[in-house]
Amino acid sequence: MPTALLETLEQEVAQIGYVSRSIPKELDLKAEIRRMKQEKNAVILAHYYVDGDIQDLADYVGDSLGLAQAAEKTPADMIVFCGVHFMGETAKILNPGKKVIIPDFNAGCSLADSAPKEEFAAFKAQYPDAVVISYINCSADVKAMTDIICTSSNAVKIVESIPKDRRIIFAPDANLGRYVAKKTGRDLILWEGACIVHIDISREKLARLRAEYPNALLIAHPECKEEILSQADFVGSTTGLLKYVEESDGQEFIVATEAGILHKMKLAVPHKKIIPAPANEKNACACSECPYMKMNTLEKLYNALFYEMPEIQVPEETRVPALKALRAMLDLSK
Repeated sequence: MPTALLETLEQEVAQIGYVSRSIPKELDLKAEIRRMKQEKNAVILAHYYVDGDIQDLADYVGDSLGLAQAAEKTPADMIVFCGVHFMGETAKILNPGKKVIIPDFNAGCSLADSAPKEEFAAFKAQYPDAVVISYINCSADVKAMTDIICTSSNAVKIVESIPKDRRIIFAPDANLGRYVAKKTGRDLILWEGACIVHIDISREKLARLRAEYPNALLIAHPECKEEILSQADFVGSTTGLLKYVEESDGQEFIVATEAGILHKMKLAVPHKKIIPAPANEKNACACSECPYMKMNTLEKLYNALFYEMPEIQVPEETRVPALKALRAMLDLSK
């Protein structure tokens, strides 16, 4: 790529977070993405919450634990992460020698943003004897201050792996922390962070929806508020919710998590009725959607692959301790 063009693109990415160069209308985006992926020996990893068109193109679709495991094992030279920023950082922490790109650098995470580096460091300093367990939905900087990472799939197992005489800081999701504390009987020191998507689910609208579908089972992600979890028929990670819908004898499900998971659910069980839990705010589908996940588009994915940017970088002084915390989780999750 000519130096002048590269510099222009880097300036554009720095200003708006992604490459916005126009794409010919007649181009078959999906076919071109598949072609470039093969040509560049790239792997596309996608979270369940991105749009279905991107999920269908991905080599692996999963939740945070599955994606971390896939990122660790991939033989590809380039990782294209369709999700949010902390997920790209996780892939880079695990693969320092590989190029990691994301479609939009601005695709952040409200939960990760709720734990700023300096504030979390000050909080941690108040409990110098505590083991720090951080949910994977946090920045690389917070991971570097952590003893062991967890996901919603393994949070209970990770907490139970810590001796009962040790104090535990659990961050940044307080709702998940309260759920884990209840399941394990441990007294956790909680950082009061939250995911805007899961706390936005409306209790009042949900009650009306349950009255409309009295036979529907309510399934919920543990990032939801206790008022939602307490009435759920099943609580689990995104993958856990998908598996439950597949294996349950139930025929109707109200799903209290980000609506992107409905794509895989409907593909897996087209004969069952899958209903998104309603959000407080009015939006196109009256469901809970993550605005950051929806920043991933086919056009941005195409440009990211074509120009190989925006690229994720993690400084070594941050990456090395963060890797230790991630490895501790992955070793316990085998």
